[in-house]
Amino acid sequence: MLGLRTTVYRVDNLSEAKAWYSKAFKTEPYFDEPFYVGFNIQGYELGLLPDDSVKGDNVLSYWGVEDIQIAYNHLIELGATTHEEPNNVGGELMVASVYDLWKNIIGIIYNPYFKLPE
Repeated sequence: MLGLRTTVYRVDNLSEAKAWYSKAFKTEPYFDEPFYVGFNIQGYELGLLPDDSVKGDNVLSYWGVEDIQIAYNHLIELGATTHEEPNNVGGELMVASVYDLWKNIIGIIYNPYFKLPE
């Protein structure tokens, strides 16, 4: 295993999701087709896949943030709803998660111990 490369969220309205995720992650997609939209988030892939099937709570990926409360508030202001409020999970580690407008779960994490390999 080489580590996380891509997290894909399934959405029933690709154009609305593309606009929302552009605001949520403050970036525009690098790949934009009717069958898939891809964003580069600091070297990691966030993908949007058009799909109107049932969503579930079976996958949870965490996106690193510098300030958990600011990031959480930003997503809530954009219309996301709480899945898990910001909380300490040991040491300085903080996690939170929200449902996007399509009921996908977006996890965020403040982890000062995590370092990318050089």
